[in-house]
Amino acid sequence: MITAPTTQNLAETIEAQIGSALGQTIPAFAKAFIPVLSIVLAGAIVIIYKYAGFIFLQLFVAHATNEPTTINGKVVRPLTEWGRLIGVGDPTPALQAQLLINVLVTNQVGELAGGAQLLNPDTQVLYTVVSAVPLNAAEVAATVRASGSPNGGDGSGIIGNMNPGEELEFTNPLPNVSRVTTVTSTVAQGADAESIDAYRSKIFRRSQAKPQGGAYADYRIWGKDVSGVVEIFPYAADTPGVVDVYVEVETSIEIDGIAPPGYLTAVYDVIQLNVDGTASRRPIGAAVETKPITRTPIDVFVRGLNVDVSVRPQAEDDMTDAIEEHLLSRRPFIEGLDALPREDRVTVAELGGVVSTVVAAYGGTVTVVELEISGAPQTAYTLGKGEKVKLGLKDFG
Repeated sequence: MITAPTTQNLAETIEAQIGSALGQTIPAFAKAFIPVLSIVLAGAIVIIYKYAGFIFLQLFVAHATNEPTTINGKVVRPLTEWGRLIGVGDPTPALQAQLLINVLVTNQVGELAGGAQLLNPDTQVLYTVVSAVPLNAAEVAATVRASGSPNGGDGSGIIGNMNPGEELEFTNPLPNVSRVTTVTSTVAQGADAESIDAYRSKIFRRSQAKPQGGAYADYRIWGKDVSGVVEIFPYAADTPGVVDVYVEVETSIEIDGIAPPGYLTAVYDVIQLNVDGTASRRPIGAAVETKPITRTPIDVFVRGLNVDVSVRPQAEDDMTDAIEEHLLSRRPFIEGLDALPREDRVTVAELGGVVSTVVAAYGGTVTVVELEISGAPQTAYTLGKGEKVKLGLKDFG
């Protein structure tokens, strides 16, 4: 085990070694030269120990930091360097939402200037008109981009997303237009930056699945080049020469991660051709079909729950969170692509353990946990192609 010694222990060791070499006892005075020198040397050695220990940890993806680190005048992010080396690139940055709004024109003169600011009164997110729009009709469409958030950010992330029908207001009254505008559609979804944990997992998965010229791993790597795609599940289709590629997107794009048509098209395109237009990815004899993942609701019933009435509401909330987290962590297993342990089964035993752990924390007990799918009792359920699960009905009886 490598453990950095304390400054005090090192100082005492250095002082003792100097005394042994000189053949005399070192004076114990506080300002004596050798005790002071020993402390100075010990401090320098401890710094080297800690620096070497930090560098050693950067050799392993599991422990590498992604904070800016200055070494010999060069600023690096060790985990990002690992990502670049292994081929996953940098962490996905946050994206700003772009919306199409309907502006009511009160006087058809001039133009709505680019850079005009609007505010979402509910979230306090600022938006900026992307480019000037002529005021030549009773109603005109303008594109706005999220540009500022209440916490001092630049408006990036899901905080900037809005639904059709919601309203934005110009921060200052502008001539020839009404102050209140209406969102009509989304041009580009805002997305949060990729978390460091997710980025680290991506590096692990990429290192375990090397590109093989059209193997399962390649389709997963290629498909995840599309921003907003969380996971790719490729399968050899029943039809010879066809590869079925199931696509899961971020929950900020679709709450269950079910890829909209635009993302299916984007994944299909990125598998067909590289950015430069060359076809060096998909094997020449393979046809590709992109499909959204599916979500199967699993009903969970907890029977014989015995917990103090004063904490029961909180216990039920915690059980719901724990069950949802467990179900959402289940994913299809693809032989030859995914690493063990398998996570493609939902069992009564596993969910019972999840529930019992929560209930025990509140000093309670539970008799049995039951699962049902479409009203049919299940003791275990194995996920199929491109299938994931979610919590359906729940009852804590």
